[in-house]
Amino acid sequence: MDGAMYREILANNLLPSVRALKMGRGWVFQHDNDLKHTARATKEWLRKKHLKVLEWPSQSPDLNPIENLWRELKVRIAQRQPRNQKDLEKERVYLTILLLCASSSMELEIQ
Repeated sequence: MDGAMYREILANNLLPSVRALKMGRGWVFQHDNDLKHTARATKEWLRKKHLKVLEWPSQSPDLNPIENLWRELKVRIAQRQPRNQKDLEKERVYLTILLLCASSSMELEIQ
């Protein structure tokens, strides 16, 4: 995926979702420091759309629960090596619970 495709995805999905959810202007968009996210054209597109973007320091998993989840996912799948669809589904359920816990703990840390 390149920057143009990323902006197209935002235009076709993010903006309609914001309108459908009637979020108004009080929300803040977050993405990581991937090159397509930080490209000059993407920054300009976001600015023209008047989107507030949360500046996110690179390599800060302590501030981003999803990074902890991805790390856990890689470790668990490498350790367990699911042999079939049922085993893989068990891992997915476990990791969903981890994500919920990580999100909840992040909310507490922010408060």
